[in-house]
Amino acid sequence: MNADSTGAPLEPGSQWYDSEAGPLVRPYAMTGGRTRPGPTGVRFDLIALVTLDKGAPGVDDDTGLGPEHRALIDLCRTETQSVAELAAGADLPVGVVRVLLGDLLELGCVTVSRPVPPAQLPDERILREVIEGLRAL
Repeated sequence: MNADSTGAPLEPGSQWYDSEAGPLVRPYAMTGGRTRPGPTGVRFDLIALVTLDKGAPGVDDDTGLGPEHRALIDLCRTETQSVAELAAGADLPVGVVRVLLGDLLELGCVTVSRPVPPAQLPDERILREVIEGLRAL
């Protein structure tokens, strides 16, 4: 039989009540059972950049936002972050973060943008011609 830190035997099933059991609030409870962001149609892929709107409520404002919404707002206060960074910083599943960000977007608390795509690379043939031209010098 297992024992706790004091040496007392653990009751059957008590191992599920310790800190290692994980959060007691299930992800579907945080999102109200929703699995998709609101009707805005914005795609929250992992590299989408989330910026806090200047008029976003503060931590102490009574706006009816849940603690998870407030955690995302706090993470965005310092700098623009990607959806993946927000999920890691809030220690929440990405799917939950996407739904919560949809709520914040609809309330006008955040804006979402895509990062600028890298410049298109030149054709490989052109690069080879440049290398051959340099070698000829």
